[in-house]
Amino acid sequence: MECLCLFWALEKLNYCLEGCVFEVITDCTAVKSLLNLKTPSRDMIRWQIAIQTYGVNMTIVHKDGNVHKNADGLSRWPLPKDIDNPDYVPEEASPEIPIEGISVTDLNTTFFEEVRKSYTQDRNCSILCQLLDKDCKDNSLIHALDEVWKESYDEGRFHLLDGIIYHRTEHTCFMTVVDRHLSEDRKREKVNTCIWWPMWQKDVAYYCKTCDRVQKANNFTGKRLGNMMKIQEPNRPWEIVHINWVTGLTPGGDRSYNACLVIADRFSKTPIFLPCHKDDTAMDTALLIWSIVVSWTGIFTNIISDRDPQFTSALLTNLHQLFGTKLSFSTPYHPQTDGLAERMIQTLEDMVRRFCAYGLKFKDCDGFTHDWCTLLPALELAYKTSIHASTNQTPAILEKGWNPKIPQHSMRKDLIEIHPTAASLKGMLDKARKHAVRYMEDSFAYAKDKWDISHVTPYFKVGDLAFVSTTNFNNIKG
Repeated sequence: MECLCLFWALEKLNYCLEGCVFEVITDCTAVKSLLNLKTPSRDMIRWQIAIQTYGVNMTIVHKDGNVHKNADGLSRWPLPKDIDNPDYVPEEASPEIPIEGISVTDLNTTFFEEVRKSYTQDRNCSILCQLLDKDCKDNSLIHALDEVWKESYDEGRFHLLDGIIYHRTEHTCFMTVVDRHLSEDRKREKVNTCIWWPMWQKDVAYYCKTCDRVQKANNFTGKRLGNMMKIQEPNRPWEIVHINWVTGLTPGGDRSYNACLVIADRFSKTPIFLPCHKDDTAMDTALLIWSIVVSWTGIFTNIISDRDPQFTSALLTNLHQLFGTKLSFSTPYHPQTDGLAERMIQTLEDMVRRFCAYGLKFKDCDGFTHDWCTLLPALELAYKTSIHASTNQTPAILEKGWNPKIPQHSMRKDLIEIHPTAASLKGMLDKARKHAVRYMEDSFAYAKDKWDISHVTPYFKVGDLAFVSTTNFNNIKG
């Protein structure tokens, strides 16, 4: 019994003893040696396992009980910590806390009259009365209830007292000018100092969540809402392309180019790097694409790009409408839409940085200057002949059906490159493209799963009021 009492005491005072060094005073010799038994019995082993969590910080001290040695409740009842107690220590005595005042509140008849009046004006109460009057279940009335009332109806119970006092305290606690639109924790602290009713914390939380002014003024600190949406995937190369610019480059080439136009095929991931100038007009961009790109790729079906002035100009817009090309622009605060071009730009910058980190006026050990314009064809070829992670194929295979010959093939004469015959070229190309489509779907599914884990899609139903964030709108005045 003594071991059981010790176990119950530790469980009862767990929140006070956790992490503290304490003593257990007992008059039982068996409990005294409970932690130090060398050959304990089966029952004592069970008690040792039960209290082993406290073994490090706990010390069991033996103290003799009363003379009669009988175990009773009075012999273990602690004496008050006053002067008559032999163990009284003035330094350890707790100071007395006087009661400054007591406030008693009574409810008058006016309060109950307002409660009865509030029942007739409350929509949920009237719906509940209609449900009670009906002999059978009416789903239309149930769905008309608010969410809190609907949950209570599904559980088969109602805390009507919550609604009664809420109508009365709405003006006294919630509608004052000083603390009307505080946060939930501060509002809970204010209400706690003046009034109490059953489930009051739940009512305060519900008020803060449904307050129009509070919801409008709150700053959304979480992640953006909405799951990842899939862009329409093409069925062949150069049907959908991503276009973007790399600016801020050091002047290079015979015409001192300071920017690079990046065009990436969404199907095969084939890149095209074209040196240009940062201040090129829409006409210069159109001529550059027409004279170099279109002769190889043909007319694009869809172009995905950000809102660069070259593409938003009336000239390029009319030209693309004339050729039947659709322009899909990403919003300024959602650059993920043009993610393929953004990632291609990052890869291009990483490749160029490894060769052109010191500018044109420096030379390497071989005497060559690092002009980034002269490196673009080699970098483009290297990217085309490298396996892409999302398709598990090289961009050249998906675009042409064969990999171009690279310098490594000329240096290794012992390798024999067998070019596919004309009969099997189409079959091999179709298989490679189907294989790439499957890998692109798997890649999107993987990225979507990673995105959707930390993002949620808000649920709205017809008639709901929603707040629209104007953080990213810079053209709203007032």
